[in-house]
Amino acid sequence: MKILLFGGTTEGRVLSEALAKRGDDVTVCVATDYGREEQAQVDGVTILTGRKGPEEMRALMETSDLVVDATHPYATEVTALLKEAAGATGTKYVRVRRTLTTSEAGTSPDHIHYYGSAAEAADALTSTEGNILLATGTKELADFAGLSPERLIPRVLPTAENLAACEALGIPRRNIVAMQGPFSTDLNAALLRQKDIRFFVTKDGGPTGGFPEKAEAAEQAGVPLLVIAPPEEDGLSVEEFLEVL
Repeated sequence: MKILLFGGTTEGRVLSEALAKRGDDVTVCVATDYGREEQAQVDGVTILTGRKGPEEMRALMETSDLVVDATHPYATEVTALLKEAAGATGTKYVRVRRTLTTSEAGTSPDHIHYYGSAAEAADALTSTEGNILLATGTKELADFAGLSPERLIPRVLPTAENLAACEALGIPRRNIVAMQGPFSTDLNAALLRQKDIRFFVTKDGGPTGGFPEKAEAAEQAGVPLLVIAPPEEDGLSVEEFLEVL
């Protein structure tokens, strides 16, 4: 089977390896060089790097039997484009979702607060004081532009593009933490202490994205954890998808 897989995520890597072992012809599309580095080099897997527009998506789907969307849970725009392209080409589409850890309303620990968007989390911080650790990714940085750059401590992947995004908002270089995860509870806690963090903002990336370690570190440090809630969506887990396939 010729399978087109989108996603530089952990799920994407696991799937590409499993599909290649099955003997499938797999093409993996990743957005960045970082995603390419993370994608294991496996026989039978072709890796395409760079963000794909609607026309490119449709062209790739025209020659594929199945398209698998294993993109990040928060990459809603990409997922919408993939669904549209699959519908236009008549290609079978499957969403493989990440298992997240978001608690049901009213059951979250007291130090964890959920918000519908990064903008809502930023609004909640406007009347506060103290340093803010941002572990949301650079796409959401602009939502915090209304806060003093001196307060913002962004933790980003160590790429020139991410550093430039931080500097574009006037964030001092001394505040930028350029590191590649995953991060342990101890490392998260040490960073909270080192940078005198008063608020920790993140997404719920599930166990794969190190969310439990972030939550535990915030609790240990007595720091509120502001979580941008993931979009609700249907889909299969990696295990469910492989079983169905």
